[in-house]
Amino acid sequence: MLVHDLIQRGKPDAIALVDHDRRFTYQEFAEAVTNCRDRLFAAGVRMGDRVGIFSRNSAEFIFAYFGIASLGALAVPINFQLSNREIAFIIKDAGIRFLMTYEPLNLVDAMAQLRCDLRVQQLDIRVCGNKKEGIDPAPALADTFDDHHPCVIIYTSGTTGTPKGAVLSHRNLTYNVWQMEWMGCQPEHRVLCVLPMYHCFGWTCSVLYPLYVGARVVVLDQFTPKETIATIRDEGVTDLYIVPSICSLLTKLASAEDMKTVRLVVSGGTTLPMKIQTDFTEKFGVSICEGYGLSESSPVVTMNPPGKAKTGSIGPAVPGIRWRIVDANNDDVPHGETGEFIVKGENIMLGYWNLPEATHEALRGGWLHTGDVARVDPDGYLYIVDRLKDMIISMGENIYPREVEELVYQFPGIAEAAVIGIEDKLRGQAGACFYSLHPGATISIRELKKFLQANLALYKIPREFHELPHLPRTATGKIAKRAILKEFMEQKALGKAK
Repeated sequence: MLVHDLIQRGKPDAIALVDHDRRFTYQEFAEAVTNCRDRLFAAGVRMGDRVGIFSRNSAEFIFAYFGIASLGALAVPINFQLSNREIAFIIKDAGIRFLMTYEPLNLVDAMAQLRCDLRVQQLDIRVCGNKKEGIDPAPALADTFDDHHPCVIIYTSGTTGTPKGAVLSHRNLTYNVWQMEWMGCQPEHRVLCVLPMYHCFGWTCSVLYPLYVGARVVVLDQFTPKETIATIRDEGVTDLYIVPSICSLLTKLASAEDMKTVRLVVSGGTTLPMKIQTDFTEKFGVSICEGYGLSESSPVVTMNPPGKAKTGSIGPAVPGIRWRIVDANNDDVPHGETGEFIVKGENIMLGYWNLPEATHEALRGGWLHTGDVARVDPDGYLYIVDRLKDMIISMGENIYPREVEELVYQFPGIAEAAVIGIEDKLRGQAGACFYSLHPGATISIRELKKFLQANLALYKIPREFHELPHLPRTATGKIAKRAILKEFMEQKALGKAK
């Protein structure tokens, strides 16, 4: 199956998309994609071209993506929060010649700084689904075009360095959609898409998957608590794919009546603190099914099955995934012990765009090396212990920040927490805990330390504690540890770190 074939999965007169006060049936959706396809071909887009999409969530984003895919071109969704320099980097790296935008971008200076003379034609995404007279229909794809051809380039967030473009094929995406079937979405269900469509989690789970089963996608262009809660209530939303920070805000601000139609809540994008999960379930009576994935895996790798979720677990692997937990020598660790989580399956990326060495490293031995430390229980449920790169080594002892963070979250008054490794002359590394508080709360660091000492080995206790007004986050809801550490080091250099 090709990605754009998903428009044929729903009944022609069934509602496919809701975008604020606009509603599109599956038939109208298909017509809009055809109109977009014809416009793009007339503009010069051909098979293999890379076409950028720079837009907030909208029905037009979906029309554009499907129109690009139907021509055999590659969609390149771009985070609309990026600076012009970051956008220019992606344009240069991917070789983008066409950019679909909701407002023209002036990228001349940024492109010049990167010594890039690539000419980019900007197209108005707001009209892409409208029929335009005088345009001939675009030709059908060649019979030789199959689902192994690339469909999209997803650029990683760049939190660990220069962004890399993960190339996903039509088969990667449609196979991953099939792998999600145990989430039980049916044609009568209504799935909220509030996570950014440029991110693989939001796109695959809350757009492609519901379209695959002929369900309805309810689109919001961004997360604002009041509008999101009203949309869930007024549209009778049944399925939510969200990140932990949204779970927390819904718990604080939504009523049980607001959420009465919700049958499924899936959290991903970053680890779900157990306290956030417990508070949500107690208030709304709906368990959160935590999942796990990466852009490089389209993204879903594991998912807690509805009704069988285990708190703290990312669930078992979805069908079609092979996995191992290995040590530094790539040997399997004993059952129940921790090691790097590596995976294999039809949803794994083709590779990184124009980065053969990085591709070889990530896919060495035919397995995707996730960089995450995991363990498995006797029932086959997996648990992420921490990021391999986040692990702190202090006096030869391994410290996993997530273990410490889970306890910090349990301390009264704490709203957010991040434990980060910092240099220590004696120990090599030590932990620093950065935290924010709930409104009106105050805490005693002495009492927090005593609480941690009662529950952790002494070498795991952070050396320093720093209160922040709030912890910065990436667009997908992850706490931006690299940004916190950078700010901390800059302040320390100026003698201002408290």
